[in-house]
Amino acid sequence: MANADTTPHEPLPPGSTLGVFGGGQLGRMFCEAASALGFKTHVFAPEGDCPASQAADAHTVADYHDFAAVAGFAESVDAVTLEFENVPVATAEAAARHTRVAPSGEALFMVQNRGREKRFLLGAGVPCAPFAMVRNNDELLAAVDLIGAPSVLKTTQFGYDGKGQVVLHDAAEAADAWAYLGRHKCVLEQFVEFRREVSVVVARGMDGATAVCGPIENDHKNHILDLSLLPAACDESVAAEARRVAELVAKELDLVGVVCVEFFETTDGQVVVNEIAPRPHNSGHLTIEACAASQFEQQARAIAGMPLGSFEAPRPAAMANLLGDLWSAGEPDWDAAKAVDGVQLHLYGKGSARPGRKMGHLTAVADTVEAARDAVLEARRRLGPS
Repeated sequence: MANADTTPHEPLPPGSTLGVFGGGQLGRMFCEAASALGFKTHVFAPEGDCPASQAADAHTVADYHDFAAVAGFAESVDAVTLEFENVPVATAEAAARHTRVAPSGEALFMVQNRGREKRFLLGAGVPCAPFAMVRNNDELLAAVDLIGAPSVLKTTQFGYDGKGQVVLHDAAEAADAWAYLGRHKCVLEQFVEFRREVSVVVARGMDGATAVCGPIENDHKNHILDLSLLPAACDESVAAEARRVAELVAKELDLVGVVCVEFFETTDGQVVVNEIAPRPHNSGHLTIEACAASQFEQQARAIAGMPLGSFEAPRPAAMANLLGDLWSAGEPDWDAAKAVDGVQLHLYGKGSARPGRKMGHLTAVADTVEAARDAVLEARRRLGPS
């Protein structure tokens, strides 16, 4: 799907350098995709040896608040993006004084705080769970009175993979939950009874053109994404609404690059936005094999001012995460996993495996979503303990 305006944007030529803030696996896969398009890549990250630096042409090792280093990095590249949403807004804005930065500091500011994100969604007419802000004890009591239970108390910042949130099964649990979260600013959200969790990945170019992938169906274990399936099993009317809302979010944020919008599909067939990630997303890793252009290629195309590629997926696909738990009995049996027909292995180059740490993923494309799912699950089973 595509929309476009007529504003001209000169694309960067091959050989230009694309920069990325962040050194994790998303940055690594961005660098690989950008290199395949003929671009050089430069990573800015505090860590000396990180997954992204292993795939990049250059690496600036510095703190995000080292603005002299940020300026030097920005002057050395032709455009900058990011691989995680908690890059300081001041860092993005400092880099923007010297080069193109996408997404913008303004878009980052909007999504880095759950309270701001919720108000943005309401202002855009996007459905989300009823919520109330919690900044002091009086607001906690008022929020519990308004939202009730079951509900979810979430810190306004730095929450991911289930961190920074507590489910309240009873209103009486609120005080202990807030204390557990350090009495930081929080949002209390009504618990959503859902049929499934889905995500939609939207690429948006400098000219406003969009490409949309999904919805992708997601299954979590211990709050960490475990399995993703494309297409999701929802009705087409639900799928179309999820795509419409995700595209609207990208437009209202005026985002250039890639954004993932996570939804709950409710038991009555509605879609409710859970979170916005202004970057490639774990659930979109299957686009590397499933789509003509992966989410990482789309990110590179967007910030370089190139036309977007196609997010069409000719065949169903599945992705299974590989967590550090698989290393509990030693090195996993990679040959056994790769022997499963159609399965592709991606490892992130992380030095140490810890329980719950994302170390890689498996993907498969097949004639049916069930066949793709069974292939990645069988390959992961063959790797060893989980």
